[in-house]
Amino acid sequence: MDFNFFEQRISKIKDLPLPGEISHYKMAPQERIKELMEGRLPRKNPRKAAVLALFYPGLGNRTQFLCILRKTYEGVHSNQVAFPGGKAEKEDGNLKITALRETYEEVGVNPKDVEVVRTLSEVYIPPSNFEVQPFIGLYKKPKPFKIQESEVASILEISLADFLEDINLTTKKMKTSYADEIAVPAFKLNDYIIWGATAMMLSEIKDLLKQVL
Repeated sequence: MDFNFFEQRISKIKDLPLPGEISHYKMAPQERIKELMEGRLPRKNPRKAAVLALFYPGLGNRTQFLCILRKTYEGVHSNQVAFPGGKAEKEDGNLKITALRETYEEVGVNPKDVEVVRTLSEVYIPPSNFEVQPFIGLYKKPKPFKIQESEVASILEISLADFLEDINLTTKKMKTSYADEIAVPAFKLNDYIIWGATAMMLSEIKDLLKQVL
């Protein structure tokens, strides 16, 4: 999809109601949905975090968005595909600043070059007790990304057209923090499986974009 067309249309999502859990639950295992609906996953003073879904023009002015592959480490989000972002710090004035700061640290995108389009629905991540605030942003004149090697293994530049194709939805048997083997809804993009909280955020983005594109 041509980025100029995308840029014209994306502003229309500002006035749309957020689908929230309706979108999130499409990409959550049935067991997790049941726990959430029954209130068995209470939020216990969750830590705050923010991420940025960054859309920009690639080759041929085709619209892409950025994800990162996190490094392997001792933790529940090791070696997972995610949006750039991270936990809020005391000096951050708000969560939008958190998302922009973390994106700058992880992939070298200057906050001054990003137009934040809108806030999305928060996603709670029980295993790490984080409540994550996603944002959608435009990076109209992209520069080469510079990854933070201590945090980021590689970057994924994902075609918007591929993302919007339902054929790239899948289900994968996964080992998670709450089950040894469970069927997890996921996106298969750039030969990577994107699941969990990031997939839930992507689901809301997809549902919004399909209303305006």
